[in-house]
Amino acid sequence: MQLNHYLNFKGQTEQAFLFYQSVFGGEFSVLSRYGDMPPAEGANLSEVDKSLILHVSLPITESAVLMGSDVVDQFCVPNSVFTQGNNHYIAINLENEENEARRLFNQLSVHGHIEMPLEKTFWGALYGAFTDQFGVKWMVNCQLEG
Repeated sequence: MQLNHYLNFKGQTEQAFLFYQSVFGGEFSVLSRYGDMPPAEGANLSEVDKSLILHVSLPITESAVLMGSDVVDQFCVPNSVFTQGNNHYIAINLENEENEARRLFNQLSVHGHIEMPLEKTFWGALYGAFTDQFGVKWMVNCQLEG
């Protein structure tokens, strides 16, 4: 089984995923735009909407892929409202990799809002939470030895 995180943005998917790629590295396995859709499916799209991201996949590890898309009103469920972040956290769990936990926390939280600084906890881990500059909520948890 593979669990992936899927993120929606309102016109910021490309910027967000270029940022995430700069942190995690790797190459996009898929990057398609609304303009790549068959003509019948995207017939009423504006030129701006055609340039937006329909789907992007960024493999992070063998078992984790970060995916996302831009929300285009034409394809939304009626009366649905896009809410940046949607209270969705992406949890990063590490074992005894304190330096990597600090790197990820520090880089991903740039221009964001730190909810809880990365610090040692009562459960024997380094833990911190923040909302990044794109409104996505993250938790970093690094279990420390003994």
